[in-house]
Amino acid sequence: MPFFIRWRSNIFQAPPFLLATLFFGSLSLFVSLFDRDGDLQFAIARIWARFCIFFSGSSLTVLGQQHLCIPGPLVYASNHTSYMDTPVIFSALPNQFRILAKVELWKVPCIGWYLARSGQIPIDTANPRATLSSLSAGVKALRAGMPLFVFPEGARTPTGATQPFLNGAAYLAIRAQVPVVPIALIGVYDLLPIHTTQFYPTQLKVIAGPPLQTTGRNLRQTDEFTQEIREAIDRLIRENSESAELPEAVSAIP
Repeated sequence: MPFFIRWRSNIFQAPPFLLATLFFGSLSLFVSLFDRDGDLQFAIARIWARFCIFFSGSSLTVLGQQHLCIPGPLVYASNHTSYMDTPVIFSALPNQFRILAKVELWKVPCIGWYLARSGQIPIDTANPRATLSSLSAGVKALRAGMPLFVFPEGARTPTGATQPFLNGAAYLAIRAQVPVVPIALIGVYDLLPIHTTQFYPTQLKVIAGPPLQTTGRNLRQTDEFTQEIREAIDRLIRENSESAELPEAVSAIP
């Protein structure tokens, strides 16, 4: 690894990133004492996310934003490429949502405290009974009108390529009878791959596709719908990875 990249990351990027996480995490914890509807906590999370992207030296472009603004409950499903996926997602999504995330994150200082206080939903994939309980909590949140965000792969990709999908996103959507908005994250793996702690600044993209409807589907079609979700995300990745030109309907976040 070039010395300049290590020097830049260790001195100018990682410290502000960690300090921002500590500061905004603490601020969100304080605000949670009186922020009953979660709007202030979500606003703080978005500011934190944009700080993280700024200090990573990258810029973010959002395409298909009209699909991210659909009112009502729905499931957002995305490929999982990096620890930076979370800041990118919070920067891109305009409205409150809840994340279905691995229970191990609840043990990380600041991040785990925020996840617990803000109502995010932990999932323990090693415990089938706990997994079912988490999915039931997700269905309950959807039926109460709260969108959910799910990484169907269940873990970050070690290579940058899409990994096999688990059925959680499809199950949640079919059970609650809400649509799934497929989302492709491009460039985030290159920014912070799984095997390193150094930032490699690049152009980041969030591409949202048209919602996939669940009307008339039943739980026996969960596997089929999971495959449909993966194909939609893979298609978004293929169509946008090689293109140098951005469509007109673009939201750019410097």
